[in-house]
Amino acid sequence: MNDLRKESVTYLKVDESGAGQRVDNFLARHLKGVPKSHLYRILRSGEVRVNKGRVDAARKLELGDEIRIPPIRVAAPQIVRPTVLPKGGIRLVERILYHHEGLLVLDKPAGMAVHGGSGVSLGVIEQLRLEMPEQRFLELAHRLDRETSGVLMLATKRSALVALHDMMRANQMDKRYFALVLGRWSDALRHIKQPLHKYLNAEGERRVLASANGQSAHTVFRLQRNWADFSLLEAELKTGRTHQIRVHLAHAGFPIAGDDKYGDFPRNKVLAKTGLKRMFLHAHRVSIKHPLSGEMLVLEAPLPAELSNFLAQLDREA
Repeated sequence: MNDLRKESVTYLKVDESGAGQRVDNFLARHLKGVPKSHLYRILRSGEVRVNKGRVDAARKLELGDEIRIPPIRVAAPQIVRPTVLPKGGIRLVERILYHHEGLLVLDKPAGMAVHGGSGVSLGVIEQLRLEMPEQRFLELAHRLDRETSGVLMLATKRSALVALHDMMRANQMDKRYFALVLGRWSDALRHIKQPLHKYLNAEGERRVLASANGQSAHTVFRLQRNWADFSLLEAELKTGRTHQIRVHLAHAGFPIAGDDKYGDFPRNKVLAKTGLKRMFLHAHRVSIKHPLSGEMLVLEAPLPAELSNFLAQLDREA
């Protein structure tokens, strides 16, 4: 994307890969290596425009929108994208749960970003494109955090991608996660409706804070099991805010075991030594109508071995 870092204004048309994406995420994708603090600064100053109008970072783009990008003079490191698959790594095609008529559903492994970025040359989408060169169109329909495993939806047709984005905006899908939290949760059912505010920390990393001034967010939690010091919950997303489940649980006093951003850091170190070396958050099920055929689908990803083994360890110690 060197053509975007020049001494003149650039205009881009939003294609199917950018439709439904937030302006800040669109800029981050096209201006890889440019600090996010700089991207938010040019947004706040009005230098970035959509269809000649000022926009905020959360504006969702539509197909055909014209984006004005000012000259970018920040020196950005070049990330060399692999053109061949690394030897001995995970093969994502072996983790496909469903693939039919424009919809591809993957069981994403933990520890893998959904797309390449700063410090990451090969994410899920880049690797899948290498593994499936026959797919002329392949785009993420939504995202999962790097350390979250489980059901991830992608589109292999533009029409399916647009339909999936419309369904998400209309809350027409049921997304469920398993989370193991620290502490003994008592409610069989609990609704948390705590607004969430996104910000950048001193290192320029994205963080989320429970705040009355934030965007509305709603998660439904259902208790699955209890142990002396842990509880297994199912989380149902009613909204899809960044880090929503993690922040709602931390705000409630029940951080997710192994969460390196919002968790109990001393406890995480102990857990890593006793068997849990990742965040215990897994997207285990999505119920959705097929975006093109309308067929009702229930797509499930089994709990990964490292998580089910840790639960078995808790049972043995009980």
